[in-house]
Amino acid sequence: MARERQLSRRSLLGSTAALAGAATLTATTAGTAAAATTRDVDVAIVGGGLAGLTAARDLVAAGRTVVVLEARDRVGGRVVNLRLPDGGVTEGGGEFIGPTQDRIKALADSLGVATFATYNTGKNLLYKDGRKTPYATDGLLGSVPPVDVAGLANAAIVQASLDDMAKQVPVDAPWTAAKAAEWDKQTFESWLNANAVVPSAKFLLDVACTSIFSAEPRELSLLFVLFYIAAAGNASTPGTLERLTETANGAQELRFVGGSQRVPAGLAATLGDRVVLNAPVRTIARSGGTYVVTADGITVTAKRVVVAVPPPLAARIRYDPLLPAARDQLTQRLPMASVAKAIAIYDTPFWRADGLNGQVVSDTGVISSTFDNSPPDASYGALMGFIEADEARKLDAASEAEVRAAVLKDYVTYFGEKAASPSSFVLQRWNNEAYTRGGPVSIAAPGVLTQYGPALREPVGGIHWAGTETSVHWMGFMDGAVRSGERVAKEVLAVL
Repeated sequence: MARERQLSRRSLLGSTAALAGAATLTATTAGTAAAATTRDVDVAIVGGGLAGLTAARDLVAAGRTVVVLEARDRVGGRVVNLRLPDGGVTEGGGEFIGPTQDRIKALADSLGVATFATYNTGKNLLYKDGRKTPYATDGLLGSVPPVDVAGLANAAIVQASLDDMAKQVPVDAPWTAAKAAEWDKQTFESWLNANAVVPSAKFLLDVACTSIFSAEPRELSLLFVLFYIAAAGNASTPGTLERLTETANGAQELRFVGGSQRVPAGLAATLGDRVVLNAPVRTIARSGGTYVVTADGITVTAKRVVVAVPPPLAARIRYDPLLPAARDQLTQRLPMASVAKAIAIYDTPFWRADGLNGQVVSDTGVISSTFDNSPPDASYGALMGFIEADEARKLDAASEAEVRAAVLKDYVTYFGEKAASPSSFVLQRWNNEAYTRGGPVSIAAPGVLTQYGPALREPVGGIHWAGTETSVHWMGFMDGAVRSGERVAKEVLAVL
């Protein structure tokens, strides 16, 4: 589940072949719950996203037997390619990668999935107080919108303070930071109110927050925000807020040719019928020295279990014996944020002729940040916008036609009347997705990390936890999911 610059992290136009490959996987390469009713393996893995599939890959490479149980009729979890009516695909979930996201890049390279640069030529647009202001992103301010001088100065101070505080947060245990209690007892909003004292600076930080987390500042613990910043790096490179929000040299720098779902689909193809689709897990029960995992249509007996789904969904599985209170209480307190992606398709990326790169930051409307999601050859144009936090929740019960009308109204405001009539329009509403119920990531309010954080990765008997929420680097991103799968595989192999 980033974009103050036009902060974000997922979507894309690719080739029909990429989607066809995923469809082939669904139909033939992966198993189905109906194909086998019982299995006996070393490790049962719950969840066929990047985390679960990566763990399965590493366990199989070590000579262990595994089965991956996926509730959906596809692999990828929060990473999905959506078919376009006139051919091709666009990404409805995780999309972008950037510097220090080494593990997702290595995985994609190993599968032959190439990357290309996110379109970033031309000017960004700031829409604020009813005025449109194009601005270049190659100057001293980078992609920071050109608000008043006082606001820019205040925002720079706030950003530097956040980065400095984030350096004091251990990424593997943020609850142990020297000031953890102080930072975790306040919301990000209360801290911003005391530090982003110029209204335009507060605007910039608010947009950054909703873009990165798909959540409002009032929903987040300051400690959680600082950890997220600290995690936006790798073992040798400290995280920064700028890396989260930037396109060039940031988390939105690259996209995958053919769509990001090519990565989990390709990985699942290497696992063959070890991946079972349409198999939502209902119970995980210990039976002597083994575990019995019961899903729709299939029962798996395993020595160890890896649960690689978001914490709120892991909480919906019935465990016998009950999970420790700390773990259960943690999952009760890590809700999913709120996000949808809206992509309008046009004959050409017409905004480029106007010298624009398709990236917007706005203080109004349903869509407050956009990207040019056109394919590498620009054979057609695609505008992708994020609907996030409060705006996403307002539209949860709206019809797709109502959402489309609201989105296109914003696109016309930003890019003119040509945006009013797309050739097609696709919408991915993660809040309404049965096996996700929000995105892009679980979020923590005040008090959660310091009170319950240690239970995040702590195994419970033979049950181990994975998923991007458990990663110490790039939590909430595809890279974090891959890292968590690699970590949990090592953890399981050490005890098998």
